[in-house]
Amino acid sequence: MATARETTPASQTLSRGIRILEILADAREPLSIDDVARRLEVHRSIAYRLLRTLEDHGLVLRDSAGRVSLGGRMAALAAGVAADLQAEALPELTTIANELGATCFLGVLDRDQCITLASIEPRHAVASVAQRPGAQHPVTVGAPGKAILAQLPEGEWPAGVSERLRAEVAEVSGRGYATSHDEVIPTVRAVAVPLAVRGRRPAALAVVYVDPSHEPAAIAERLARSASVIREALGG
Repeated sequence: MATARETTPASQTLSRGIRILEILADAREPLSIDDVARRLEVHRSIAYRLLRTLEDHGLVLRDSAGRVSLGGRMAALAAGVAADLQAEALPELTTIANELGATCFLGVLDRDQCITLASIEPRHAVASVAQRPGAQHPVTVGAPGKAILAQLPEGEWPAGVSERLRAEVAEVSGRGYATSHDEVIPTVRAVAVPLAVRGRRPAALAVVYVDPSHEPAAIAERLARSASVIREALGG
C-alpha cells in the first residue's frame, strides 16, 4: 500500500503541471521558462522538467527562442469538452460576431468560475477584444457570470455575494440579460444571456466590446435568439 509520503510528490507534480497549463492559458504571449518558474513559484529546473513532459505530450510548444505556449493537443482536448454544445454554439457565435463586429463567446460554470468554452472574433472588425477559450474569472463578476448566477438557487452561489450583486442578478432574472463594464477586463463592456439546457450546468452566451455605441438591449435580443436555437437543438 502506498503511504501518504509516497503519493504526495505525484499529486504535487500533477498539480504543478495543471497550473502551468493555466498560466499559459492566461498569458497574452509566449512565456520564457523563467517566467513560468516565477509564476509557479518553483526553481527553474523544476519548471523545465514539467514543461518538457507537457511538451512530450503536445500540450505545450517551444519556439526558436525557447518561449513556451499552449500546444495544439490542448485544442483537441478542449474540443471534447461538451462537444455537442460547442458544435451547436459555434455557428451561432460566428454569425453574431460577424453581424455585430464584436467577439462572441460561450461561458460555462465550473465550480465557482466562469470558463470560456468557445469564442469567435469578427472577421472584418478593425479592433476586437480577445476572449480565448479556457479563460476564466470568478462567476461573481462580469456579465456571463451574472447570467449564470441567475440560473442557480442562492444556496449554490459562492460565499460572500454582495447585496449589490444580488440586486444585479435579480435584474437579470427580470429582464433576461446581464451587463458589465470594466469588471473583468479594464474598459471592456459585455452583455450576456443565460443558456439553460436540460441536464447541463448553467451556461451563458456573451458579447464583449469596447465601442459604447453598441446598444445592450439589441445585443441581448440577438444573443437570446441564438440561445433559443442552441437550446432547441440540444433538446431543451
